Amino acid sequence: MLKISVDGVEMEVEEGRTILQALDDRGVLMNGVDVPHYCWHPGLSIDGSCRLCQVEIEGVPKLQIACNTPVQDGMVIHTQNDRVETARQGVMELLLVNHPLDCPICDQAGECKLQDYAFEYGQPHARTQEPRRALKKRYDLGPTVLLDQERCILCRRCVRFCREVPGTGELSVFNRADESVIDFFPGNELDNDYSMNVADICPVGALTTKDFRFKIRVWFLEDVPGVCTGCSNGCNIHMGVANNKVYRYLPRRNDLVNQTWICDEGRMSYKSVGAPDRLQQTLLRGDLGVLEAAPFAEGISQAAGRLRKLVDAHGPGVVSAVASAHATNEDLFTFSRFLESLGSETSGVAVVNGKQDDLLIKKEKAANAVGARALGFGDARVVAERVRGGGVQALIVMGHDLLDESILAEPESLARLDTLIVLDTHRSNLERYATVVFPVRHAAEKAGTLTNHAGRVQRIEPGVEPAFEAYSDGEVLAQLGSALGFEGWDGSYDVAQVSEELSTRQPAFSGVHLGTVGSAGLPLPGTPGKAGRDS
Repeated sequence: MLKISVDGVEMEVEEGRTILQALDDRGVLMNGVDVPHYCWHPGLSIDGSCRLCQVEIEGVPKLQIACNTPVQDGMVIHTQNDRVETARQGVMELLLVNHPLDCPICDQAGECKLQDYAFEYGQPHARTQEPRRALKKRYDLGPTVLLDQERCILCRRCVRFCREVPGTGELSVFNRADESVIDFFPGNELDNDYSMNVADICPVGALTTKDFRFKIRVWFLEDVPGVCTGCSNGCNIHMGVANNKVYRYLPRRNDLVNQTWICDEGRMSYKSVGAPDRLQQTLLRGDLGVLEAAPFAEGISQAAGRLRKLVDAHGPGVVSAVASAHATNEDLFTFSRFLESLGSETSGVAVVNGKQDDLLIKKEKAANAVGARALGFGDARVVAERVRGGGVQALIVMGHDLLDESILAEPESLARLDTLIVLDTHRSNLERYATVVFPVRHAAEKAGTLTNHAGRVQRIEPGVEPAFEAYSDGEVLAQLGSALGFEGWDGSYDVAQVSEELSTRQPAFSGVHLGTVGSAGLPLPGTPGKAGRDS
């Protein structure tokens, strides 16, 4: 560790880091120590092209760029004196020479670093009269992103991202000097699994995603921290919420999980929150053999009555369960306790597999498969085999991943069941065989924790409220347990209390609960994620 001084404040920093990296490591960059920058990004290589991050170092005659100057022991740095501020004004003036004056109609307005820095560090008035250069507008780079070349300041973040993160290298700088532009190589448009990240890291309004473009002004959005549930990586996200609606997912920085990236598929999964196929009411199979809408209380009564009748007649062995790897640890813990109180000994978790890569996308397409296994849920294929063999008369299913052909190849076997109770967020073919269906909340609508592939437990909180009556899986099970008369079950469900109980009763979660995981998550005891980056 080295000791340096920044604006009169001494701090210890790691040897071998640049000034910007050292400030970022300590969490003070643009959070107490303002060193504006465009081309530098914590997840990309150093470029040193924008020159905005110049600082004064005592003993060095010229100003130095903080992004590419290694720290040295005893270094004294000044970031706010007149010399530095004059240099920043000059850089900003050059960057704005050709930039169009269209902030009111630019979709980046409100979260644009050129807009912010021009206000904070720029000249109060322009001194140029020459016309700005005219370039391509609304230029289609591929299926997901549009480019406005006039707004580009050539920081080259997007170029480095495509080369260094997905490794596809579609973008580059073409031509030279004041004719330089960002473009894609002929026949190689921007089309990779992480393409929309270039819009996130673009510090101006040059790159925008087709999905979010002109949907809503960003100052109307509230950013709610959450976790992407598309696969078991558990990428950290900001949910952009307004008017009780999720408008977008943006990656939230967590260097231990996803750095600052998210895959395009995970980003677009926000649409599932308000999808038209959401289950919106409790359904009961009536006398005519069809599912009919019913009050939630009646659904609980019917489900409890059928389960009690079967257990009394044949014993708890005829009841099996399939958990969802999309549910929270708290939901799954409640499910485990419910099955224990019922006396059922056969249960599993349904996990669907899909494509994967070496970056973020994981094979298991659910956010909490590791948590479900840590809570004792085995392979759902064992339950499916019992169903096919006729050894099950009642089945309680969370979600609809059971229908995947790798788990239950013959869904018609569900027709043999006396009772099928479904807790799900979206409609599925399970309704063809279900006796009772309960709508439950999406991960964006409830609080709890999820455990990613590396055993890191991460917190989620509700960003929106469902526009219909829906409860978390744990709340439904608590009501069902109360209706069945289980000892100690009174129908109440406090997620914080359940989370603490989980951490005390389950050794795998010892000390890990909603109150301890923090914003970056906390590894389960003994998992590799405790030492560093989850991989």
